[in-house]
Amino acid sequence: MDTQSLQAFLAVADHGSFSLAAEQLYLTQPAVSKRIATLEDQIGARLFDRIGRRVSLTEAGRVLLPRAREILVMVDDSRRALANLSGSFGGSLTMATSHHIGLHRLPPILKAYTQAHPEVRMDMRFLDSEQAYQGVLDGELEIAVVTLAPVPDPQLLVVPVWTDRLRFVCGKDHPLAGHGTLPLSALSDYDAVLPGHLTFTRGIVVDTFARDGLKVNVALSTNYLETLKMMVAIGLGWSVLPESLIDGEVHVLPIDHRPIERPLGYLVHKSRTLSNAARSMMEMLDQAIERN
Repeated sequence: MDTQSLQAFLAVADHGSFSLAAEQLYLTQPAVSKRIATLEDQIGARLFDRIGRRVSLTEAGRVLLPRAREILVMVDDSRRALANLSGSFGGSLTMATSHHIGLHRLPPILKAYTQAHPEVRMDMRFLDSEQAYQGVLDGELEIAVVTLAPVPDPQLLVVPVWTDRLRFVCGKDHPLAGHGTLPLSALSDYDAVLPGHLTFTRGIVVDTFARDGLKVNVALSTNYLETLKMMVAIGLGWSVLPESLIDGEVHVLPIDHRPIERPLGYLVHKSRTLSNAARSMMEMLDQAIERN
């Protein structure tokens, strides 16, 4: 098996589409089909069922999928280990971050990094924190800078860098805006707009209410905090926002409850050989901890 065929196989499996896989790999669709056909010839089994426009893994494809990921991670690890021997910082750094962290926390670090290592090609991906976690676990990402999970996976090295304090907010015309100090229970009587139900931030908020025996009535969801802020400002419900996003467009609710906080930081796979470029990024993030 050659690595190019395995890369094509993973791209088709992840996207469920030959055309989308071709876009990801910067290839034509016939070139992707040829690589899959070559791989199927090598292993003597069909990897995908093609019914109409739907592409799904066969049993052989499902067996090969985790092994293909492992093979490509091992190949990448070997390349990085050899490059590290020379002390080189060349090549690329595959890194993911959430939109909020990428806009409000990372810019000074990224500026310093690119000035220190202009030879490194940054492959920066903006993903939801949960997707980035999985990308590091699957070996697709070297490092992710995201909202940290309440219970981290034991396969990952997780390092908190910042703490985001979340504030309860509502629109200026919302019924809650006219009150003084409120108990947490008052929010249960009104609709909330929060991140999606599988996000770490939503889990932190819901767990906070659950510990007090309360429920959150979520009317609308979006994973983009800037969109949440807009939804709050126009009166669609209350929410929680990081202090860095709060301005005159929303009203901060004086809730009689301990502050809700979410940890932000970076994570890498414990079993992965990291490039010198990734190690240098970790050092700069560690310096950000010391400045906090």
